[in-house]
Formats: sequence, C-alpha cells, structure tokens
Amino acid sequence: MTLNLDPRQRAMLAEMGVRVWLPDAPAPEESTPAHVPAAAHAQATTLAKPIDRALPTAAQALEPVMTQLKAVQGVSDMDWQTLQTSVAQCHACGLCQTRKNTVFGTAASDVTQPTPVDWMVVGEVPGAAEDAQAQPFVGEAGQLLDNMLRACGLSRKPENGQGSVFITQVLKCSTPGNRNPNPEELAQCVPYLHRQIELLQPKMIVVMGRFAANALLQASVPDVQTLPLGKLRGQVHRFNQVPVVVTYHPAYVMRNLPEKAKVWADLCLAMAHLSAT
Repeated sequence: MTLNLDPRQRAMLAEMGVRVWLPDAPAPEESTPAHVPAAAHAQATTLAKPIDRALPTAAQALEPVMTQLKAVQGVSDMDWQTLQTSVAQCHACGLCQTRKNTVFGTAASDVTQPTPVDWMVVGEVPGAAEDAQAQPFVGEAGQLLDNMLRACGLSRKPENGQGSVFITQVLKCSTPGNRNPNPEELAQCVPYLHRQIELLQPKMIVVMGRFAANALLQASVPDVQTLPLGKLRGQVHRFNQVPVVVTYHPAYVMRNLPEKAKVWADLCLAMAHLSAT
C-alpha cells in the first residue's frame, strides 16, 4: 500500500481501525481506538500486564527447601556425641511434638567414641515400645532379630568372641499410630543415618524393610522406590562402598512366619560375602 494517502483515505483507514505511519515519523502514543469503549480498553490493558502478586518470589519458593537444609546442615561434620545430641534435640519436623524419646541406636548412651562395627542393621520406624524405651527393635520382633543375629555370631553387646553389631532405624522418632513416614520426615532423618554409617564404618549393612532400602540405595539402584522388596533381595548392593544386603523387617516376618526362612537366607548371604572378602 502506498503511503501517499490523501486526508480522506487516511480518515477512512482510521475509521476501520487501521493505523498508518509515515516514514521517519515517531510512533504514535498509546491511545484508545475510536471503536473500542474506553472502559473496555483499560480493562484489556490491565489484563495484559503480568500479575506479579500471583507468583511467589524466588525467596518464597525456596523457603521450604532452605528450612530443610538448615535442619540438616553440618551433620556430615558432627562427631558421635554431637550427633547424638543433635538427634535428641531435633525439632526439624512435627514428630518432635508426639514422641517421648528419640531412638538413636543400640546402646547409644554407653558409647562416647564409637569404634568400627562388624555389622550395622537398619530398620525403618520406631514403634511405641521403641519410643518408650529409646531403643530400636524391642518386643517380639526385637527378640527374633537378636536370636538370628546370635546365630550369626553377633550381639548388640558383644562378649565371648561375638562380633559387634549396631542397630538403628531410618527415622529417629516414632510416628503417630505407627503410620508410614512421609517424604519430609525421611528427608530430615536420613542425613543422621548416613553420618552414623560414616562414623561406625561397618563391614556389612543389613537393611530391613522398604524405607530402609530406599534410604541407602537411592544412588546405586535405579528406580529403587518402585521395585518390590523381593527384587532387591538375594544380591549384594553398595552404599559408599559398604556392602548392603536387603531383607524383610522382623515385624513383617512375625505376621508371615514362612518368610523367616528368607530372612535367614539373606543373613547367610551377608555372612558368605564377608567370608569371601
């Protein structure tokens, strides 16, 4: 279209809502088209602007993550006594409001400077009895575990040539109604477990139950969270170069006694692996 328009042609185009700029002419200021009501134009202009107040700022979006990091920062540098104190005083999640005691691990109050252990057994969540006694694996499930470990030549308090074993759980607090832990609760406690392993330097780790397996095999087993526990049994995994054997939780075995043979087979696998290395 030629720009050599007479006034009448320009007026016709303006009525049609077509704007015409002459060469080198400054762009016209924003104005309300003649055929659009002023109120409607103002509303459309407002809607076209980004609504910043509807979107959280970067700081607001990161606040939950930063809260979690503050709760677990420095754990990797803690010595044993500091780690015990940190667990006992932990208020990083809501479980601190319902617990009676934290459950750090077997004979925790008797150990000020840990020495390397032969085995480390990792369970899932303390129950009511564990919460009351501040010890892991008590009651019938604990007796079953102790008997099996004794058959392997291990004891919570080794004597008469028995090997040492430290028993702990992923969560250090019990959950209301013995429910499964949620991801936020696990995220707060897993760094404590990892530091326990670093300080105790076990020769073998036996994990009992799905949450224990997930806590230690995330980096080494693809899709570990979706795999059935039975698929993780019968082989030796690794956590930071420490061999890991997966088995069923004693509480599950108490409800399904035929599975006891499978747990014993897993413990035998752990013993065989250590004997071969």
